[in-house]
Amino acid sequence: MSAPNLNKFIMKRPWLKRWMKPISEWYAEAAGYRKLGLRVDDLIPEESDTVQLALKRLPPKEAYDRVFRLRRAFQCSLSHQLLPKDQQTKPEEDYLYLTPIIKQIEQESKERGDLDSMVVSKKKKDKL
Repeated sequence: MSAPNLNKFIMKRPWLKRWMKPISEWYAEAAGYRKLGLRVDDLIPEESDTVQLALKRLPPKEAYDRVFRLRRAFQCSLSHQLLPKDQQTKPEEDYLYLTPIIKQIEQESKERGDLDSMVVSKKKKDKL
């Protein structure tokens, strides 16, 4: 999850945001994952330990829904068909549900690393 991200840069500039919004909407539609009923966080590879831990922290309903979406998309892929329009993911349903948990785990890991590498030394008393 350490890929370059221009989101903050673009969001700070209203003119750039207005220019990039249609392009981002077009790209999300062209990617095709919504036509299979997936959300954007369903595309995150599960190989890393951070993502595995984030998946364990998902609420049970969200975890079940994720597995259902992945299995349904796999079945559609095998049969070379897309879902009907009413079952495809709509843009307002396509929100980040796993990324906030991943960011929280990365912060915890960074904090744990900082605390593990901290050196505590005894303060020397000055004699007068």
